[in-house]
Formats: sequence, C-alpha cells, structure tokens
Amino acid sequence: MKNIFNFSNEILNLDKEAIRNLAKTFAEVDKVTEYNQQKVLKAFIDNKVSEQDFSASTGYGYDDAGRDKLDRVFAQIVGSQDSLVRFNFVNGTHALSTALFGVLRPNDTMLSVSGKPYDTLEEVIGIRGNKGDGSLKDFGINYSQVELKDGQLDIKLIIKSMNENTKMVYVQRSKGYGTRPALTVDNIKALCDAVHQKNKDTVVLVDNCYGEFVEELEPCDVGANLIAGSLIKNPGGGIARCGGYIAGDKKLIELVSYRLTTQGTGREVGATLGFNRELYMGLFSAPHVTGEALKTAIYSSYILERSGYKVSPQYNEKRTDIIQSVEFGDPDRLVSFCRGIQKGSPVDSFVTPEPWDMPGYESQVIMAAGAFTMGASIELSCDAPIREPYIAYMQGGLNFHSAKAAVLLAVEEISRSSEFGVRKEYDDEK
Repeated sequence: MKNIFNFSNEILNLDKEAIRNLAKTFAEVDKVTEYNQQKVLKAFIDNKVSEQDFSASTGYGYDDAGRDKLDRVFAQIVGSQDSLVRFNFVNGTHALSTALFGVLRPNDTMLSVSGKPYDTLEEVIGIRGNKGDGSLKDFGINYSQVELKDGQLDIKLIIKSMNENTKMVYVQRSKGYGTRPALTVDNIKALCDAVHQKNKDTVVLVDNCYGEFVEELEPCDVGANLIAGSLIKNPGGGIARCGGYIAGDKKLIELVSYRLTTQGTGREVGATLGFNRELYMGLFSAPHVTGEALKTAIYSSYILERSGYKVSPQYNEKRTDIIQSVEFGDPDRLVSFCRGIQKGSPVDSFVTPEPWDMPGYESQVIMAAGAFTMGASIELSCDAPIREPYIAYMQGGLNFHSAKAAVLLAVEEISRSSEFGVRKEYDDEK
C-alpha cells in the first residue's frame, strides 16, 4: 500500500498482515456477492426494466409504471409475493412503523422474540415515551417480549408465549445497539417454521435492516410474512438518497399500503418526482456495495482485535449483517475512534463528532458519518451510545480500499489520544 497518509510502520505491517490472512474470507464474500448480483440482474431482465421506467410522475402519481415495476423487481429479488419501495419512507423505523400500524389492530399482541427492539421503535410501540402520543399502546395493541437465550432465539419459550391474541411475531435480524450476534437466515427459518406450525395466521415481521444481500437468501425466502428496511442502508447501494421498503405476502402489503397512503387508494397513488432512476440504480449496485461493506467490517474486526479490543463478530465468523462492533471499555477511546473514522471520510473530514441527545435514543449518541447522503449507513459510518461497556458500531463502506484507510486513521487517532500498542502475541492462523 502506498503510504499517502504517512501511517506508522507498525500500522503498515498490520495492514499487510490483515490482507494476507483475510484472502480466503474475502473470496467467500465475493462468491455471495456474485450470486446476489446475478439474482438482481435476472430480476431486472425478467421484468423488462427500460428507460421509460425512470420517468417522473407528479401530483397523485396514478399509473406510475416505473414505481409499480420496481415493486415487482424488488419482490422477485427478496423472494416475496409483493413489495412497496418508496422514496418517502424517511428511514427504516418509518417503514417498520408503517408495517406495524398497517397490520395490527386493537387487542392484538405484538410479540418481540429477539428481546427489546432497536431504540427508535420503543416510542412507536409505547414502552417508552408519553401516553397519548399515538403509539401502538395508545391504540390498544399489546406488547410482550421474549429474551434471547445465549444470544439465540429461544424457540420453545417463544411458542409457549404465543396465545390466541398473538397477531405478530417480531424479530430483529441485526444486533442494533446490543452485544448479541446477528440472526442468520437459518435462524429466521427455524422461527418461521415453528411459529407457523403453532398458528399459520400469525404474521412474522423481520426488521431486515443491515442484512440485505449479506447471505444468498432473504427472510421471505424462508417463510417470513413481512420484512422492512431502509434504502440508505444495503439495498440503496449508496445511490438512493432516501427511502425504505416493505416486502412480503400480497394481502399484508395491501393492508400496509393503506397505512402508507389512505384506505381505498393504497399503492395506486404516490408521485415519484424523478426518484425512480436512483432507486433502480441503487438496487442494481446493492450486492456489490454490500460486499465492499462486508470486507470493511471483516478487515476492521481483524485490525481491532489484533490491536487488543473485543470485537463482534470476529473476522472469521459467519456474518448475516454488515455491522461490526468494537468494545472499548472506555468513553475516551470510543470517542477517539469515532473521530478517527470521521477524519477518514470523504465528506466533512474536518468535523469533530461530539456526543449529543439524539431524538429517539435513550442515551447520548456519538455519530461519525462523512457521507454523500446524510445518515447513509451503507457509507462508512460509526456510532455509539455513550453507555457502558462503550461499544462502537461501525458499518458500511462504498468501496473497501477507501474504507480501510479510514479504519487505519481511526486506529492511529486512538494511538495519539491514549496509550495504545498493537499486541505482539497473536496467532495469525487463529
């Protein structure tokens, strides 16, 4: 590697070691990327995507052929009957909230089976926030949860916890701000099989954020009734500037579309205002960009474990999302790492991130994200709640070669701000 950033010899040697020892792991990522890229290409070809599908609609958006075709393309890719892919979902939480309010009714019970959901959903559900704000709880929808057992779904307890009012089983694929492993598609298949054996009408909703295109199959391929996520994460390929998606069973997507717009109009309305082109382009690029983000996460895991920190997953563990967590055990080192990632960003590299009271989060959060699209976590970013044990959650990387330079800059930032040394004792063939 050309030493453009004047890295220390210690850092350069660690980089060479990582690239050498990660060759086999990177080759496995490339296999999945190639499969998913061909799957996406086939969906584009099968649905006869053409230039006219990128045309803008205005007003009510009636008869927007490009919008409707994108729904079909996306559904084919993720193995669902139908989907809604829209630029006007403001984030993944909005897509998930739309799915929840679209399907659940008073006296229904939502059973979260991967423990407490991600922070931003707590007020949607009503387990945090003010009474009367319009949460699910305010509308008479009940909530209960089953904790993970040793980091995995406790299928027996989940089935035991279901009752006649359990309309929905909710599962979060990624770890969020937790320490447990992300759930694999095989884990989700086992859950779907067990839930539907108990009650075939129970809806399994998967928060699929950060997991798209990491494995060859998606949750709908193995029995999930609904999945939802953000287009400024994996499926937007770093090109979509905003948006989200919901995919799943046709009858459920129809219900959700009424929540997205209005009863009676549903998916038939909604102008695209010229966003179609970048949504198509982003989806087409998504498998490759996700592969680059995975390589970045694997590389980071190796470098930071080698540097003496606890990481999850380890570099040679199976992955089902793009998130890499690093436990620093100290708030100063955590903040220094995030600031180092910011210094290695193509946009706003000169900005110094500070912890702040971010809307929807219980603790102060520090966020490093020098991205072309604000908040796009498929671009290299790193964020963390300022709470023990001070874990940073890193994700993204539009291209590996740029992202790995940012990781090395972050390691050097810690070195400058505190006592820090690369551990000498390490088995390269671990």
